[in-house]
Amino acid sequence: MLTPLSDGWQIDASNSKFKEKCAMRKTSISRRTLLEAGACALAAAVTIPEIASAHAETGSGLSPKNEETIRKYYAAWEKTKDWRPVDVLLADDFTFSSPVDDHISKSAFKKGCWDTQIAFIEQLDLKHVIGTGNDAFVMYIGHTTNGKTFRNVEYLRLKDQQLEAIECYFGAQNNFPSAVSKQKPGL
Repeated sequence: MLTPLSDGWQIDASNSKFKEKCAMRKTSISRRTLLEAGACALAAAVTIPEIASAHAETGSGLSPKNEETIRKYYAAWEKTKDWRPVDVLLADDFTFSSPVDDHISKSAFKKGCWDTQIAFIEQLDLKHVIGTGNDAFVMYIGHTTNGKTFRNVEYLRLKDQQLEAIECYFGAQNNFPSAVSKQKPGL
């Protein structure tokens, strides 16, 4: 109930009907919808810098060392195809998350992601590498040895020039990883 006062209005929050009308509602949201919203915000932040700077943290973005670490990580997937350089770039307590993985360890990442997918990755085109401090977002298009493409957005958290965590967001099952792993390498 609203009661007029000389300098505004007073709300009687003890009124049960008022509480019903103003109660917060729980809303569930899918990861895909959340990712789409985040991707739209990311696209707006990249294309409209005035909006991005309105609420952005101050600073010059990623340090050159952090950006170098990120680029070395993606280069290892397409060029060296050797686990050792990747292992050095990943922190001992590294975790990887995706719609099908929930904070898996470095060893589980190697076994479930690197070992099963490395033969299928031909090239990764980094479209955006943006961030500030030790946080970065990377958008890339992957090209597979079987002629398919996929697009991912990944959030990376770094510490001491190592990747501490990666959260990978990718599309439907008809995209990645099935587009990559359903066929034999080189086909």
